[in-house]
Amino acid sequence: MNKLSRPVLWMLPLLTVLILGTAFGPKAGQRYTSAPDTVVYIVRHAEKDLTPNLPDPALTPVGQARALALRKRLASRPRIRGVFSTNTGRTRATAQPLAERYGLPIENYDAKQLPVLAERIKRDFRGQAVLIVGHSNTILETVEAFGAARPVASIGDDTYDYLLKVTIPGSAAGPATAVAEHYGAKH
Repeated sequence: MNKLSRPVLWMLPLLTVLILGTAFGPKAGQRYTSAPDTVVYIVRHAEKDLTPNLPDPALTPVGQARALALRKRLASRPRIRGVFSTNTGRTRATAQPLAERYGLPIENYDAKQLPVLAERIKRDFRGQAVLIVGHSNTILETVEAFGAARPVASIGDDTYDYLLKVTIPGSAAGPATAVAEHYGAKH
């Protein structure tokens, strides 16, 4: 070997790492992450029968159409791996079309134990997407149970079209965040 080839030989491993890192590493603007984000979609049940004194009102035809619109809206998102509902007919009926689409059971949760639900989802559904169906007076509190700020100040008792999306970073990239979207017919 001549004197010029020795310095080049020790540089080969370094050049290989640089070339592979450039070819297979993140593209401009991307970052390495250690795990995918967990996404939690939270909705209020769809429109219910407003007949006074019904113990567990069913969905109206408009509410049934909204439940189908929810299934359609979430079908284009990452595959739902878990469906949670309070133990009322209207919340279960809202979740049913999406649960059937993915062949998932609807799991009951206690709206008075939201931190328990949040911890279970963070533990058992890490890096996956889930749906939670609740009530107008619980869905913003559900967002907060995941550590995110409310994306809207309040949700009226006559509002049914909010789709709240909570994103829990898969890495230590920061706190959970929430955004408010709408789905189905504007209410």
